[in-house]
Amino acid sequence: MSKLGTLGHRLHRGEVSYDFVGKRKIWYGVSILITVVAIVGLVVNGLKLGIEFKGGAVFTTPKAPYSTSQVHDMIAGDTAGHPATIQKLGNGGLRIQVSDISTQTSKEVQGKIAKDLKLAPSKIDAEIVGPSWGKEISKKALQGLIIFLVLVVIYLAIAFEWRMAIAALVALLHDLTITTGVYAIVGFEVTPGTVIGLLTILGYSLYDTVVVFDGLKEATKDITKQNQRTYSELANRSLNGTLVRSINTTVVALLPVAALLFIGGGLLGAGVLNDIALALFVGLTAGAYSSIFIATPIVAELKEREPQMRSLRKRVLAKRKADAVKAKEAVARGEDPEEPSDALPGDDDGEVEDEAAATAGAGVVSPRGQNGTRPRTQPRGGGRGGRGRPSGRRR
Repeated sequence: MSKLGTLGHRLHRGEVSYDFVGKRKIWYGVSILITVVAIVGLVVNGLKLGIEFKGGAVFTTPKAPYSTSQVHDMIAGDTAGHPATIQKLGNGGLRIQVSDISTQTSKEVQGKIAKDLKLAPSKIDAEIVGPSWGKEISKKALQGLIIFLVLVVIYLAIAFEWRMAIAALVALLHDLTITTGVYAIVGFEVTPGTVIGLLTILGYSLYDTVVVFDGLKEATKDITKQNQRTYSELANRSLNGTLVRSINTTVVALLPVAALLFIGGGLLGAGVLNDIALALFVGLTAGAYSSIFIATPIVAELKEREPQMRSLRKRVLAKRKADAVKAKEAVARGEDPEEPSDALPGDDDGEVEDEAAATAGAGVVSPRGQNGTRPRTQPRGGGRGGRGRPSGRRR
């Protein structure tokens, strides 16, 4: 953990930097590949909708000495020709879902299941869900998603700018597509809890993106007043400065979600937790990835198309070329080339240069001598101070 903290400080100070923005085509390719796999899984397998969306019946039994596979074989042929989904509950009971059956048919199925499990019909609780209720849930969920995305775009366009709003929207759609695709591939049932999980992970993803954008906005303020770095370079520096913070936030959020999914749903058999836990786990992971590898590179790419940013890039490249020529000429004269200043206003490098210039006339060694360049000293009485001194031999 101490090493991670040290890395975070070094990233924030710019001592270590990973080129996220410069290698954006690689990240775009990875995201496109994952998204295509998710879409193919969604088209081939489709979403396994729960009875809340399709209608049907849920039968809950008391504690039973049977496994889910045994119950599946015992009730086979007694579910009115519809497949049954069986889950083991924490108290040892069973949750049996049968989709697309009417109220009258559900009573017949309830009696058959009770007989198969050697239970009295009154011991089995039956809950009937109509398909119209599921359609209403789907409609409301879609409306909520659309309203959420519209409000996000408006807020980001006002608080930041429209390019960041577009990048955030692309990142959110990226996370939503991957999460639904994973649901289709894994075959987990889509329930109202899944919808809640999807809306929740969009909020988490947006939070990470806003944190990165806030740092980017601060780093690129008055960017046209300098000629040391381009917008993409400043964006990459800002992203590195908030990298460890984003990772820590995501890891802390993933720990309880992973406990729900792998321990609660996997080891303890609480299958009712799987729907929301899987959505949160996949969505949080995809959200952290998109805020770092997708959102900021898209903003940088859009900003670099502006005339002001193009002009800035030309000035930066021209200055670097001139500095390289000066360094080459200095080497040809046998002098030690001074490193070109790469400091932005307020950086420590600029303060060191000012200090070196201020102490040059006082006979103090320039700090640059500590970095491998040749130290230079100046006479204490140099300059015009010697003109009034009488010449001749000492008395």
